[in-house]
Amino acid sequence: MNQPLPNELIETIFQVDTEQSHRPLRDCIATAMANYFHHLDGHEPDNLYQMVLQEMEEPLLRAVLEYTRSNQSRAAIMLGLNRGTLRKKLKQYNLS
Repeated sequence: MNQPLPNELIETIFQVDTEQSHRPLRDCIATAMANYFHHLDGHEPDNLYQMVLQEMEEPLLRAVLEYTRSNQSRAAIMLGLNRGTLRKKLKQYNLS
């Protein structure tokens, strides 16, 4: 089993150039994933799906909470989640 990549490396790999932030989200994700695979240097990632979800879920929750001025009911509706699920996710990322 391969060693997981350090968090600092993961954070660096998933950074998106702010000059290109006007691109569609899917393009940014595709670029970030290509960059991630380029930097693996022979390592095989474990739990890649979960890692990617965590990388995008927290900023998504933060952005929606900011947009709704921390109104969890509105945020849950925007995200298509029930309020209990949203609260669970907020707690998971220490956003509550």
